[in-house]
Amino acid sequence: MVRMASDITGLHHVGHVVRDLAEALDLYRRLGFDVPPPAYPAMVPPGGSAPEPFGAANTHADFARDFVEVATCVGEGARIPEDAKIVPLQAPPDVLPVLLDRIAATSANLAVCLKRFEGLHILMFSSSDVDATAARLADVGVRHGGVNTVRRPVRADVVEAVRYLEIDGDQPGLEAEGRIGVVADLDQEIQSTRVREHPNGAVALLEAVLCVPEADLDAVERRYARYLDVEPVREGVTRVFPLGAARLSLVADGDLGALLPGERPVASPAVVAFTVGVADLSVTARHLRAQSCPFRMAETGDLFVPAESALGAAVIFREMA
Repeated sequence: MVRMASDITGLHHVGHVVRDLAEALDLYRRLGFDVPPPAYPAMVPPGGSAPEPFGAANTHADFARDFVEVATCVGEGARIPEDAKIVPLQAPPDVLPVLLDRIAATSANLAVCLKRFEGLHILMFSSSDVDATAARLADVGVRHGGVNTVRRPVRADVVEAVRYLEIDGDQPGLEAEGRIGVVADLDQEIQSTRVREHPNGAVALLEAVLCVPEADLDAVERRYARYLDVEPVREGVTRVFPLGAARLSLVADGDLGALLPGERPVASPAVVAFTVGVADLSVTARHLRAQSCPFRMAETGDLFVPAESALGAAVIFREMA
């Protein structure tokens, strides 16, 4: 019998790390995701001129309980999308250094990820009690950086508190396959203000696909069983961790082509694909054709846009029952 985790409730988000956010925005909009203008943190330089973007910038394709993040690190000479939102940092003097350190660490990690490849480098799970998750992980010997809190203004009178932890690999905040962590469940009242109607019909994040070397498959399975407090089930060439309505699927690098015909991992271990649920797959297919987005049929009947056409991340569309 598969025992569901008591604290892990599903996928919180996956993160697609890209070199050119303007190019990525065009891709996601052609794929049929309604993504808002990206936010760029900025600081006013000495002399009081206009705020200058720095650190890491991102945007989301939002659903009711989860989302897909598109992120980049802001290097010198980076192309800023025309519709970007420049967000000057405002924080009390005692808080600002901590905030700057976190932004710098995030940007540095994204830069490390991009040196490997452009694609999916962020995998975050949802927790109903992130403090309990932190204690459980420590009890089973999983190193992490503790629970952090980031406060983001939603409206003038509303601030969202995001509580999260990152699992440490050889480098703080980075496992071999990327930035892996756990985030407190999204505030449904706040998240409902972000949800958009996506032209491709997407309504939920259903799956992340993690590809690993065949020789490491058992070890990675045991590692994620500790992270998620649930045992996987075998499903074809995959080992599936059920997470409520979502799932994490492990696949050996040599079997990826059997799961997604024609796909080859750009690196291993790596998160190579994510799946979104749609109401009507025929509507999705019509949209992709109209936008000249190439797609293939998986053995499961899902449609997917290959990684070579989607900046290193295969995007799977699955019709929900």
